[in-house]
Amino acid sequence: THLVFFFSTGWCAWKLCYFVKATLSVSVFQAVYLQQAEVNREKVSPMHQSSIDGVEDMSTLAELHEAAIMHNLHQRYQKDNIYTNIGSILAAVNPYKQIRGLYDLSAVELYSQHHLGELPPHIFAIVNECYRCLWKRHDSQCVLISGESGAGKTESTKLLLQFLSVMSQNSAGTPPTEKTTRVEQAIVQSSPIMEAFGNAKTVYNNNSSRFGKFIQLHFSQSGNIQGGCIVDCILLRAHML
Repeated sequence: THLVFFFSTGWCAWKLCYFVKATLSVSVFQAVYLQQAEVNREKVSPMHQSSIDGVEDMSTLAELHEAAIMHNLHQRYQKDNIYTNIGSILAAVNPYKQIRGLYDLSAVELYSQHHLGELPPHIFAIVNECYRCLWKRHDSQCVLISGESGAGKTESTKLLLQFLSVMSQNSAGTPPTEKTTRVEQAIVQSSPIMEAFGNAKTVYNNNSSRFGKFIQLHFSQSGNIQGGCIVDCILLRAHML
């Protein structure tokens, strides 16, 4: 019987139709083989149809435990669907490869014309919602990007700035004289310069940031970027060798 573990202890996926309660210590996504006599009815639980089919928003999963979440992410990852919603939270899995058409200009235009939840999960959907809320709520908006080394935080930040840059240049009512790309380009192109001062190579990432970044953008009433600032914080001095 083929058994796939998704974490060291607890529930796991078995034959893609059942969850099994296991206590073996194995690595994430490590496959092991058990005899049928080693599993019984007390340890086996049939998967709900939502876990078998997979969902775009994991808050709709009927089974809310770690194995169901990891199994859903794994299924979507195999189909190059690296983004999954958890309510208003977006979970992203680094594909470690280029996915054609995922971030091109047509994707920016598509997500800029729809509200959050109307299209498949995407970082552009989150950024577009924040951009809309600037005027819908008349208040500042914040996007928190977190994850372990190599998860894709820096690249996600670049994509966020890329989307806002396009929205800024296409903002309604912006005079042609204000539709300049100098401010947007300065902000987008600042990342490689900052990375040169505080990045290092790790096991999972050849370009790992050694510090956190707080990026603040200022928008005009017409919706275009007027300026911004980038502040370094949480410098990991122990890694600066």
